Amino acid sequence: MLTALVIDDELLAREELIELLHETGSIQVVGEAGNAIEGLKKINAIKPDVVFLDIQMPQLSGIDLLTMMDPDTMPMVVFVTAFDQYAIQAFEDNAFDYLLKPVEPERLNKTVCRLIKQHKKELQPQDMSALTTNQLEQIPCSGHNRIMLVPAEEVECAFSDISGVHIRTGEQTATTQLTLKTLEEKTALLRCHRQYLVNLKTIKEIKLLENGLAEIISLNHHIIPVSRRHLKELKETLGIG
Repeated sequence: MLTALVIDDELLAREELIELLHETGSIQVVGEAGNAIEGLKKINAIKPDVVFLDIQMPQLSGIDLLTMMDPDTMPMVVFVTAFDQYAIQAFEDNAFDYLLKPVEPERLNKTVCRLIKQHKKELQPQDMSALTTNQLEQIPCSGHNRIMLVPAEEVECAFSDISGVHIRTGEQTATTQLTLKTLEEKTALLRCHRQYLVNLKTIKEIKLLENGLAEIISLNHHIIPVSRRHLKELKETLGIG
């Protein structure tokens, strides 16, 4: 039986789809989310086989969510959308599966059969690049009982530790569900250490240390380590001899 996560900001639509999936007898719904940020968190935690993803959601759309996901670990995705001829044409042109709201049981059963066949073949994750964007303008973060969207240009650095991935601005440090790999690929942040990325525009000073190491001092006096491996690349990028 396939495991599934349903992401839709409309509670009634979410509940209806979950019930229809249960009735198929082939899908176990292991989670649900009412927005893209919560959905990304649950995708990373639950690792479902398939995500039923609403396209039109406030703040961050389903397409925004796809842009934030690691394509190497992305589950199968079925788009759920109200009638939108442009969106449907994009799905069909790229052979993406979709369901129209309100979801019809017969159409859902065909989708489920297709998902089971695809899962048995253990195919590579589907290439969603035709729908996603190359750059993230906002980074979703969670703080004390709140969800924030931080403009990527305001981030001085990003780093990972045992508790997760964090971004640091001039005013705050917040936790994000995005991986360092995704941040490196989808923002202007540059790798300077195995566990750190830096915004070149916020560098105030680079201190050269012993053994080929270095430290970056940001405009807001944050200290960011630079490893030997990445120091040369950093110098070349900044045009430093």
